[in-house]
Amino acid sequence: MTSNDSEPLRWKDSYCTGVAEIDEQHRILVNTLNEANAKLTDESSLELFEQLTRDLLSYALYHFETEEEIMNDCGYMEEKQADWDHHLREHRSFSSTVVSIRDNLKLGKRVPREELLAFLNNWLVNHILHTDKRLGEFVLGKKEA
Repeated sequence: MTSNDSEPLRWKDSYCTGVAEIDEQHRILVNTLNEANAKLTDESSLELFEQLTRDLLSYALYHFETEEEIMNDCGYMEEKQADWDHHLREHRSFSSTVVSIRDNLKLGKRVPREELLAFLNNWLVNHILHTDKRLGEFVLGKKEA
């Protein structure tokens, strides 16, 4: 496959959590994934794959820190322990998967473009729609209380 035949991830209002800082960072992540979609082909250099995964991981870690800070500030762990645990596990799992992909790239083992983009897009959408939405509802409930 030499073409970039994956559809770009389109931002939808249903992705909004209602927490401005989280939603703004999610939009940046969607844009970053779309840039990767536009730039990568299966023939792209290992260096380009490494650069894009490094940049994505770096921003994702920054974003996770932001979400975790918000969770700490609003008492999410104390009031929603199971959701808090689940949220952190998802963050750690994503990070370790991307680190594993990067480690393989450094060894010259590339992941197929479609597989990489499908993983990243699916993870982000599922995380936003399920895990981050619950956090957003909790944060908004705290602001209204």
